[in-house]
Amino acid sequence: MILDIRRILGLWRGRLVWLAAGVLVSLAALAAGVGLMVFAGAALASLSLFAPLMLRGLGVARVVLRYAERMVTHAAMFRALADLRVWLFRRLTINAAGGLGFRQAGDVLSRLVNDVEALDGLYLRVLVPLAGAVFVLPLTVIVIAPRMPLLALAVAILFLLAAFLLPCAALRSAQDAGTRLTGAMGQLRIAVLDTMTGWREVRAFGAEGRMLANVQAREAALLGAQDALARRTAFAGAGAFLCAQAAVFAVLCAAGSNSTRMIVAAFLVLAAFETVGGLPRAGAYLGHAAAAARRVLEAADAPVAVPDPVSPVALPRGTRLGFDGIHFRWRPELPPVFDGLTMDIAPGARVGILGPSGSGKSTLAALALKLAAPQAGQILLGRIDIATLTAADVRSRIGWLNQSTHLFDDTIRANLLLARPDADDASLWAAVDSARIGEVVRGLPEGLDTWVGEGGARFSGGQGRRLALARALLSPMPILILDEPCAGLDAKTEREFLATLNEVGEGRTVILIAHRLVGVEALDRIYRLSGGKAVAAAG
Repeated sequence: MILDIRRILGLWRGRLVWLAAGVLVSLAALAAGVGLMVFAGAALASLSLFAPLMLRGLGVARVVLRYAERMVTHAAMFRALADLRVWLFRRLTINAAGGLGFRQAGDVLSRLVNDVEALDGLYLRVLVPLAGAVFVLPLTVIVIAPRMPLLALAVAILFLLAAFLLPCAALRSAQDAGTRLTGAMGQLRIAVLDTMTGWREVRAFGAEGRMLANVQAREAALLGAQDALARRTAFAGAGAFLCAQAAVFAVLCAAGSNSTRMIVAAFLVLAAFETVGGLPRAGAYLGHAAAAARRVLEAADAPVAVPDPVSPVALPRGTRLGFDGIHFRWRPELPPVFDGLTMDIAPGARVGILGPSGSGKSTLAALALKLAAPQAGQILLGRIDIATLTAADVRSRIGWLNQSTHLFDDTIRANLLLARPDADDASLWAAVDSARIGEVVRGLPEGLDTWVGEGGARFSGGQGRRLALARALLSPMPILILDEPCAGLDAKTEREFLATLNEVGEGRTVILIAHRLVGVEALDRIYRLSGGKAVAAAG
């Protein structure tokens, strides 16, 4: 747990100035608050003629500093969490370049959102109050000890108990509850996301009740975990309250006849314990934050499916793509997808790859893009084994359009520029014209700046697929893999889309993956995948 927390804090070192500024402003506000209480006691006991004047100054200072504390500490935390979320997102994109694979989308989303958000209290609820406790303890002892040393000792012991020992005990008791809470939150998000994304199928099969019951069961588990953590937090808070009351009682017992000194000491003790009243609860919360940190780091540290070589070779000039004796299976317990597959694709060729579902068509594309690596055999790009190339170099030569290509909730222009950020308007229009969607885009009031909606909701399935094709054509990649680009389209739209494919990609290698070929005429060779091998069906 300590190592996980330290690593998270290390990721925030770029915001050290902001974080340190937040602590300093917090300490200044704390000093103003303690001073305000001390001079209030002095004014009440008539120990100082300047007490009323000091009360006014410290009162204003406390208000201003408390506001500044909120501004600076929250600004620091927001920046630190933004850095952490960007870091995690980058690690996730590296580890899941080909999709989530065997991971659940709801779980990944929970780690990226809920678990990162759970870490905000690591600074606001733990580190800042802990710095205040370290600042107040010696100050309190120094003020009380000269006249009442035994009282100072008793207050120090109770303070240590409330500020340090109780939080540690709360942390130990809340670790399991924190782990259950983060897990339950992830399971609830998985259940809700699965239900919402598959709502049409749920309605079609009348499964609303079963899916709702599943969501409610996950919600009940989450509420149970929250309740367990809340109970531990309440016990810790009660312990801190009792320590504060015991310290005040000790002041009353030690004061004797010196009522004026007793008043100042009581006010000081109340102010001191107020600063650490939340630390025992923070200890319980730290168990939740530690579990969240563990889940964040687990997601970030997931092994890369195909790591880059330690000493990559230079990217070759050639674009010949070859598969030589490929043996591959996704998991050791699963049957092999390829068993000695061999295929050679010449530069500029137009190749069709056929096969039934499960024959390995999409797996072939994943291997070519270094989203997966064969257990045996070589994949050659320009007669160089891609295992010796970086994934970025390979993907700079090979573009991919699959059946579920995503259109982002942005403009047509922004979606196209993903393929080539420096493309000008002439290039964008050339790409949409090549994909036979140019007339539709020109007919829109805002043209290329038209918002496409979530998942391309503004356009039909065929139009959305053509926009995705335009994005693929805009890319400079000399090899294009079109993986089931017509899946889900009606027969008429499929024929029109395939007719477009006959005309695009001139000068590039085009690999069309499909379960059947209807309407595609300009192919140089067709391979059929069967039994883990590729058989040339036409030449």
